[in-house]
Amino acid sequence: MNYGFIVTKGDPRTAADLAHEAEAAGWDGVFYWDGICVGDFETYDPWVVMAAMAMTTERVRLGAIITPPSRRRPWKLARETMTLDHLSGGRLVLPVGLGAADDGGFSKVGETMEKKVRANLLDESLEILTGLWRGEPFSYEGEHYRMEEMTFLPPTVQRPGVPIWPVAAWPSKKSMKRALRYDGLLAYTTRGEVTPDDIQAMRAYAEENRPPDAPFDIVVDGETSGEDLESAATMVRPFAEAGATWWIESPWTPPNEPEDLLARIRQGPPRVG
Repeated sequence: MNYGFIVTKGDPRTAADLAHEAEAAGWDGVFYWDGICVGDFETYDPWVVMAAMAMTTERVRLGAIITPPSRRRPWKLARETMTLDHLSGGRLVLPVGLGAADDGGFSKVGETMEKKVRANLLDESLEILTGLWRGEPFSYEGEHYRMEEMTFLPPTVQRPGVPIWPVAAWPSKKSMKRALRYDGLLAYTTRGEVTPDDIQAMRAYAEENRPPDAPFDIVVDGETSGEDLESAATMVRPFAEAGATWWIESPWTPPNEPEDLLARIRQGPPRVG
């Protein structure tokens, strides 16, 4: 299992410093988040923050949990992701979903809030991204997006492209099928809670519906105490045994000021062995 940490607070320089600390403490990934206006706290652009993180690290995976492509032009997102993939030396992953409905970057600026439309925009955006990342002539004709033939150079460092992790809400077959077209999934359920049994069911569904031996990540998020890593590992182990490949430490609620994040980062990941 791999272990990631979401930096939920801190300005870009602080986030970059925390990413450096996380790499030194043995974490496998450092993530930020993609928001425009959620609540009354400081928010920074994820691509600028992750660029700073890339410059202070050499090994860890980087990504924003989660990016909602429905409010981004896919050709612009293709440029941003390709550029960051080069800057990081091929360490970017792209977790994607519909986005948080309480983000003012949707409701307060006229973006569509209809779930079906946002899902269609997500699907079309991913088709465009994977087409443009190859660095070959590409055109597109969809319900929402149309592109005359273009060639985006350079291609991404990672081939055929940046790994994509869509949100998948078990047992929704539509969201599961979307995720299975790509490289992994962020595990959710239609009822909210995610259990090891859910992970086991998702893993079985993936194995039944993807080519044999094709790599596929199943990503679980949660929060553990660094004061007792043995107990923390006991919490994470059932998810690993059920088939999860990533545990993402997600300190969304207080205490999660930068000094709190640093303390938890330095305690290290809740490794299961």
